[in-house]
Amino acid sequence: MMMENGLSMEYGDGYMEQEEEWEREGLLDPAWEKQQKKTFTAWCNSHLRKAGTAIDNIEEDFRNGLKLMLLLEVISGETLPKPDRGKMRFHKIANVNKALDFIASKGVHLVSIGAEEIVDGNLKMTLGMIWTIILRFAIQDISVEEMTAKEGLLLWCQRKTAPYKNVNVQNFHLSFKDGLAFCALIHRHRPDLIDYAKLSKDNPLENLNTAFDVAEKYLDIPRMLDPDDLINTPKPDERAIMTYVSCYYHAFQGAQQVGNVTHVPEPTRQYTYVPNNYNAETAANRICKVLKVNQENERLMEEYERLASDLLEWIRRTMPWLNSRQADNSLAGVQKKLEEYRTYRRKHKPPRVEQKAKLETNFNTLQTKLRLSNRPAYLPTEGKTVSDISNSWKGLELAEKAFEEWLLAETMRLERLEHLAQKFKHKADAHEDWTRGKEEMLQSQDFRQCKLNELKALKKKHEAFESDLAAHQDRVEQIAAIAQELK
Repeated sequence: MMMENGLSMEYGDGYMEQEEEWEREGLLDPAWEKQQKKTFTAWCNSHLRKAGTAIDNIEEDFRNGLKLMLLLEVISGETLPKPDRGKMRFHKIANVNKALDFIASKGVHLVSIGAEEIVDGNLKMTLGMIWTIILRFAIQDISVEEMTAKEGLLLWCQRKTAPYKNVNVQNFHLSFKDGLAFCALIHRHRPDLIDYAKLSKDNPLENLNTAFDVAEKYLDIPRMLDPDDLINTPKPDERAIMTYVSCYYHAFQGAQQVGNVTHVPEPTRQYTYVPNNYNAETAANRICKVLKVNQENERLMEEYERLASDLLEWIRRTMPWLNSRQADNSLAGVQKKLEEYRTYRRKHKPPRVEQKAKLETNFNTLQTKLRLSNRPAYLPTEGKTVSDISNSWKGLELAEKAFEEWLLAETMRLERLEHLAQKFKHKADAHEDWTRGKEEMLQSQDFRQCKLNELKALKKKHEAFESDLAAHQDRVEQIAAIAQELK
């Protein structure tokens, strides 16, 4: 999926499938970029403040990767690898890469973005990266009935604001432009904070400021949107509003709706009341939802156990093959093993990489669902924890590296032996050709019948042979040395 900020993001196994492709016109809309920058900065600071820090400039303050890594640690509750503390460019790139690797480990595959863009302060790439973090950690695990993530958040808004006059939430841009939807969400959960009867659709600036002020003061949700920007922009930025609304969802998650009709002034009739005799049906629906959530959690647990068992068993079967160093001492045999290894890397391992990513995604999704439901964290069967699988996977990759190095070294050794054998044969053949007929010549008695001048000629010929023999002695020694190395 190509994202608005020039960042491509792929999800495995239907992860966030409902997130539609954003219009590319957003790439050229400075108003959207301005809104995203303000909203994403405020969202990051709402988490970074827990660690006693903040950012002022989103494209500058993440360049060295330190606050980016800290942000991920705060929102995930996990510890990232120790950052590089140097100030050189390669230190910054290493830190950003650690953050991107962590994002990827959560089932989000980032394409067409590298650490260099973040280190260089590329605003569009930085905003796109922060958006993927918001999707993964603030929106992905939202679940309302059959809907999840963005569609689930939209359905939640529709259900919560349905009784309210002049509120019709159909999207995350124009539906929130007049501020009434924000006020309705707050009033539905905290009617003591806003007098909805006094609000007017014709006064969007007052509505927006009321919602933002109340959310900041009483709900601990910082101002992430600018009322003037929302009003003056023909179509407000969808991502900015989704990010801000997701904070409402998490703030109110698990909260009970207050009362039925006693908290609303009767004359206003601003929204539809729920009759008391409807409580039984409402309770039944809630019980059904709880049961459905529990069933889904059980399914995720069973799937995790199945995937973990299958992956660990595959690793157990593969390790002896990777640790084997047996070969028939022939180049053809080692080349066959090398081709088998390449086939393993090309065909057999990639599905297991996807399986591991799906397993980790399911585990993180399950833990998030349990946490939002105030349920105890899921503890996998002994030997099948995420760390157990990670350690087994690291052992597999180390065995792969050692096996590949052995195959390459063995190939080079046997290729050299093949070369030496050919060299030995070539030199031995040449030497045998040279010696052919020499022994018969030396044993000849023809000189006994020769005349003096013929004897002199034979003597010169023999002297030339002795000289040639001395030169061939070096060749014989070379042949012997090759033979010794081959042995």
